[in-house]
Amino acid sequence: MKKILVTGAGGFIGSHLTELLVEKGYNVKAFVHYNSSNKWGWLDSSLLKNEIEIVSGDVRDYDSVFAAMHDCETVYHLAALIGIPYSYVSPQAYIKTNIDGTYNVLQAARQQGVGKILVTSTSETYGTAQYVPIDEKHPMVGQSPYSATKIAADQLSISYYKSFDLPVKIVRPFNTYGPRQSARAIIPTVISQILNGETTLKLGNLSPTRDLTFVKDTANGFFEIAQTNGLFGEITNIGMSEEITIGNLVQLIADLIGTKVEIISDEQRIRPDKSEVERLFCNNTKLQTNTNWKPIYTLETGLKETIDWINNNLNYFKSSIYNV
Repeated sequence: MKKILVTGAGGFIGSHLTELLVEKGYNVKAFVHYNSSNKWGWLDSSLLKNEIEIVSGDVRDYDSVFAAMHDCETVYHLAALIGIPYSYVSPQAYIKTNIDGTYNVLQAARQQGVGKILVTSTSETYGTAQYVPIDEKHPMVGQSPYSATKIAADQLSISYYKSFDLPVKIVRPFNTYGPRQSARAIIPTVISQILNGETTLKLGNLSPTRDLTFVKDTANGFFEIAQTNGLFGEITNIGMSEEITIGNLVQLIADLIGTKVEIISDEQRIRPDKSEVERLFCNNTKLQTNTNWKPIYTLETGLKETIDWINNNLNYFKSSIYNV
């Protein structure tokens, strides 16, 4: 069996996807960010790490991407810079990783004749909803440097399909949460503060809505999109078709933990006015119609599993410090 390459395999969604593919019996090559400590991100603690071929490199480096792709039949491209606040600090870093990195994956796949390439997008490319639920025909609006680079990467991918017949599929997850998520994201931020004994939480804007999918359901969405014979040169949303305000989400988390909290506004956690995405609400009809994907987790069951994981891994979180 030819191999599957997962870029960004040491990251949040990437590590869960890598484990899912191994569990399904695939021969998986995990492309992780090179570092002098030989750390593999979340795969270091994976129970399946001995069944995974680990390759270190940098998605910004064409040579390492090309070499990693040798003898691979399918590529799942998840490597990216994803933190929106840091994209205000260093837009160029996002250009080099998200755009140049995607070019390297596409060009290497073209040169090596890879049979299937899945490129990871984000619901942030839609900007604030102009209508709901948001389907794949919704206009794309870059409201942050991060989202602008992801729009560019998506369009570059589609151009490779149209220009070179490269078998590309664009996977567009809405907000994913669960074990291993970055400490700067809203759900780990809230849970870690509460579990560390804080009753007064420092948060940003509470009014935006988000459509939240548990990470294992998101990973399965990637897999199902890969399995279908169609969807090449197209965008497919992954989401629950449900929305919740950040304020109500915080209250739900507090209720599940069994505590009362007070929320104070922390200026540094608030996006610039024109950059805030006020509403994200997924239309997942295309995914449900074209694949066998069905979510397993409700928001409450997913949050409970996330709370348990963070409670057992509080040493990863510096809850008193704002993570950009």
